[in-house]
Amino acid sequence: MSTTSLTLTRRAALTGLGAALALPAIRPAWAQGAPIKIGVLHSLSGTMAISETALRDTVLMMVEWANSKGGVLGRKLEAVVVDPASNWPLFAEKARELLQVHKVDVTFGCWTSVSRKSVLPVFEELKGLLFYPVQYEGEEESPNIFYTGAAPNQQAIPAVEYLMSKDGGEAKRIALLGTDYVYPRTTNRILRGFLNSKGITNADIMEEYTPFGHSDWQGIVARVKRFASEGKKTAIVSTINGDANVPFYRELGNQGIKAEDIPCVAFSVGEEELAGIDTKPLVGHLAAWNYFMSIKGAPNEEFVKLWQAYIKNPKRVTNDPMEATYTGFRMWMQAVQKAGTTAVPQVTPALIGQKLMAPCGYEEEMLPNHHLSKPVFIGEVQGDGQFNIVWKTPTAVKAENWSQFIPENANRKR
Repeated sequence: MSTTSLTLTRRAALTGLGAALALPAIRPAWAQGAPIKIGVLHSLSGTMAISETALRDTVLMMVEWANSKGGVLGRKLEAVVVDPASNWPLFAEKARELLQVHKVDVTFGCWTSVSRKSVLPVFEELKGLLFYPVQYEGEEESPNIFYTGAAPNQQAIPAVEYLMSKDGGEAKRIALLGTDYVYPRTTNRILRGFLNSKGITNADIMEEYTPFGHSDWQGIVARVKRFASEGKKTAIVSTINGDANVPFYRELGNQGIKAEDIPCVAFSVGEEELAGIDTKPLVGHLAAWNYFMSIKGAPNEEFVKLWQAYIKNPKRVTNDPMEATYTGFRMWMQAVQKAGTTAVPQVTPALIGQKLMAPCGYEEEMLPNHHLSKPVFIGEVQGDGQFNIVWKTPTAVKAENWSQFIPENANRKR
């Protein structure tokens, strides 16, 4: 897909959303000066398009919403969309294009950690600003990136603790299934250390990796069944990403793996991915996130209404990375207003301490380590593709981006 500058004007789609989201009665009068350019760096083709296209649309929605409010600092926002096409080196090229050619003020983008690792040196070299909205493995802290998804202590570890609890089935054996790249491998290294600390030995941990887009799950699912048949309660922890999830879940159903026998908790499957799957065989399987569409309360109701009005489809779902994108965008707007400029050196410190009552129903805060405090939820898949929340933290959890279960971090000041 070629680079496209998108000027968003569909204001009518946002009417009737209540006072908090209402449009001004007249078209806003823009201050003189060039538009504020918003980079959008998400895969619109390839294996990750199943997940990332909705994030592109979320950023476009927020640009439109901000413009309906009069923009930022009286200036209009303009989105610049590129397609890195699930090609990790191309992410770096497209990031450089956004910063050097289009001179964007801020970028929202990436899903996989390999794409984020690809663009990180570009943003640091060119002093850009990236908001990264997806859960990840931690072990990183960049002055040019704000991480609005979960760190391992805000998703992976609480999820495994739940599986080991009485309510979660008291699992004694864990099958770690992931896509073969940095996020699953590092997350599972952390989880192996955590499991070992809880008395689960390596003999009771199965670990398998598959390439992006993997489609033949018959053998791996059969091995999981054999692993689970050896006398101890077993659970699956999935860090499978992208469209490989569709045949994976289909194969779980084909081989009769039910949640009450071998529960599977996913870290990268939400409402958007389930929209393309027959969820009836998956009822009761789990996902761990910091947001679900089924959350009650005014902040989420406003977010869902905003999305469905923008996309002109009352059945389109929201999910966790979309909510993290929304939260990051709102915090960036607040920081720009505080700084009085879009200049990265001034906006970056202004972001620290920003707070927002997020759609998850909790107040989230941007911490000095460029990560958010976030609640943790465990949800069960329902027949309609939504999640019934079965467990949650009482308060937002502060992100620990350097895990105590990585030996090299033992002497790191956290």
